[in-house]
Amino acid sequence: MIAIKNTLVSEDIVERKFVCDLNACKGACCVIGESGAPLEKEELVIIDSVLEKVKPYMNEKGKRTLAKYGAYVIDHEGDYTTPLVSEGAECAFVYFDENNIAKCVFEKAYNEGVIDWKKPVSCHLYPVRVTKYKAYDAVNYHKWNLCKPACDCGKKLDVPVYRFLKEPLIRKFGKEWYKELEKSARILEQNS
Repeated sequence: MIAIKNTLVSEDIVERKFVCDLNACKGACCVIGESGAPLEKEELVIIDSVLEKVKPYMNEKGKRTLAKYGAYVIDHEGDYTTPLVSEGAECAFVYFDENNIAKCVFEKAYNEGVIDWKKPVSCHLYPVRVTKYKAYDAVNYHKWNLCKPACDCGKKLDVPVYRFLKEPLIRKFGKEWYKELEKSARILEQNS
């Protein structure tokens, strides 16, 4: 583990290779799962504030889900998440592009300059998951067979998880934190 400020970071984030390959997985992480994307409490207010602006990007199933459950729900673990259109199905905020790849309506609206919030930080950070404890946050790599193409692509391009996720890691923890992670990564790489 790597200790940086109030976080403990798994060495897998430095050692494992990862680059999303949407053509291979079709955005499966937005479609398959027991619950929607984990949300931080501050994000609930943001979602409420941008909801009307992203609705035009949503498909009918997503809109019906929002009408029934609202823009976020509490999952079986007691955490806020985005709602799913049905059990084990896609997030309500998913749309499918012309290649049938699942994508995020928040990110689409952000990329088009309609809103200034990219998407839930948990989505932006994936395959990294952050677990909050009293004294620290655990920053771990989440291994999922659906992401095998991303692991293969990362190996081929020689891109470790932390480099692939530079932007969202800085978004979550800040530039200084990321610089410390880079220093620790260099030390680990030299010792391996």
